[in-house]
Amino acid sequence: MLKVENVNVFYDQIHALRNVSLEVQPGKIVSLVGANGAGKSTLMLTLAGVLKAKSGMITYEDRILPTEAHLVVGQGICLVPERRRLYANLTVKENLLMGAYLRRDKKEIQIDMEKLMDLFPIMRERIAQYAGTLSGGEQQMVAIARGLMSKPKILLLDEPSLGLAPLIIQQVFQTILEVKAQGTTILLAEQNAYQALEISDYAYVLETGQVILEGPGQELLVDPLVQKAYLGIKH
Repeated sequence: MLKVENVNVFYDQIHALRNVSLEVQPGKIVSLVGANGAGKSTLMLTLAGVLKAKSGMITYEDRILPTEAHLVVGQGICLVPERRRLYANLTVKENLLMGAYLRRDKKEIQIDMEKLMDLFPIMRERIAQYAGTLSGGEQQMVAIARGLMSKPKILLLDEPSLGLAPLIIQQVFQTILEVKAQGTTILLAEQNAYQALEISDYAYVLETGQVILEGPGQELLVDPLVQKAYLGIKH
């Protein structure tokens, strides 16, 4: 569905991604795990059209992926960015409508908003509240819902657990599973390796801008290198 081949990305002279290759199969959760600064967000921003690759190829449904952000969303790929990035001075409802800005099917937009409020019941209570007044967990739910309002085929989730309490993190990952169950493919970038690998069909381990390991999530969970470097388990 989505294929990245030998992609290189630079920040001026800094070589942020080095010949990164990966695949995302339809209907799956694929994770990118690694320490802070490994290149996870850089890859997500490149896929979303915010950053441009210096070389390499990204294809989506066997076609070259556009490099302009609005065209990427129009193709069916939407990024839920790190730290939520909600419009703090807009209400929850207004934030959700911003997620649907490319859509013209007004009736369907309202139907989808109702479905998302069923998925995230707290949003129904907060629908007229300014996004900036929500808790971190509530903001993350709204950010995911805003992404889903674009009706994506692939949802890019960048560090959804960042800065959240453990109980809220559990809720966020349960939500990710529910989104997958409804048919949306997910590419998840996450520093919390254990939580990410536990729910992933497949995963890639990034280190200093390179893929150093890949495999099914459950297999990587028991890999000695992953356990030592990312799960704090000593053998």
